[in-house]
Amino acid sequence: MKFGLFYLPTYLPGYRDAHTHYRNMVDQIQFADRNGIDYVWMVEHHFVRHGGLISQNFPFLSYIAGKTSRIRLGTGATVLALNDPVRVAEMGALLDNLSDGRFDWGVGRGFLRDEFDAFGVEMRESRARMEEGIDMVRKAWAEHPLSFEGKYRSLKGLPVLPPPLQRPHPPIWIACFLTQESFEWTAREGHNLLYVAYHVTPPMARERIGWYLNALKANGRDAAKHEVCAVYHMHCSETDAGLRAIVEKPMAEYSDAGAEASRRPPDPEAYKGYTAREDYHKQNSFEMYFPDRVLMGEPKRIIDRIQVMKASGITQVGMLLDYGSIPHEEVMRSLQRFVDKVLPHVG
Repeated sequence: MKFGLFYLPTYLPGYRDAHTHYRNMVDQIQFADRNGIDYVWMVEHHFVRHGGLISQNFPFLSYIAGKTSRIRLGTGATVLALNDPVRVAEMGALLDNLSDGRFDWGVGRGFLRDEFDAFGVEMRESRARMEEGIDMVRKAWAEHPLSFEGKYRSLKGLPVLPPPLQRPHPPIWIACFLTQESFEWTAREGHNLLYVAYHVTPPMARERIGWYLNALKANGRDAAKHEVCAVYHMHCSETDAGLRAIVEKPMAEYSDAGAEASRRPPDPEAYKGYTAREDYHKQNSFEMYFPDRVLMGEPKRIIDRIQVMKASGITQVGMLLDYGSIPHEEVMRSLQRFVDKVLPHVG
């Protein structure tokens, strides 16, 4: 089992300024790099307190590349419908070289209406733009010069530089959320799965991961050669009894920021079923998410939860450990306990 730090920070300017928040994240990632955590994932969001501090994940990860030596660096995820695929190919390849081949490319279609409106992109085009963009980036990394004919972009003989260090290209992960179509398409194309699993009950998460694993088999692909990263909020506490006092307020702040970002629903035809995400934020409470929808509690409980996750086909847990106003010092204590008391038993 692998473990990553997953960053979707809550911007609370009255509590902590952006500069301090960035420095805290760097400290956490450097600790993870020194202590056997495998990945760091950086979200991409714009104009919202829910993740909007990381509006540009490539520059942040490039900075992290120079501050670390072994941890892998993932976009979690690039909202490809809002980005120029040629620019993404350039930035990804540059990061791959600067990090000595530690870059993983996570891709998503996006779902926040305000982001699409601000960039002048139709939400109903998001899936088509994402799929075409992935095809273009892969060809840009493999062909020199690049020629491409698509619905949204056409290029001929473009010398895209630099080439990535990893060949044929960095690992590709697709962020899936609700629809069976997305999970099965990801498997059919042979990509890894990046799944934000805390929105649903464990049985529903297992079902959706099963969509992906079954589709791998149906398309003649070896599941052992593919990865499933599932994202959960994490806090490793001394005891279960002390957990609620630490996480309840920060988790509520995280949920409130998410509901605020989703206040305008996405295109109803292109995003069928996305009201389930809105319902999650409306129902958020400690009793709702603990213990089954999070990776929280005393070390023994976390070890047991990880074994259940592993049995469902998860190969990496993306630990969302910096949320709401949780103090940096508390995050570091949680990480230290995880490294000392959990990782030796599950790594």
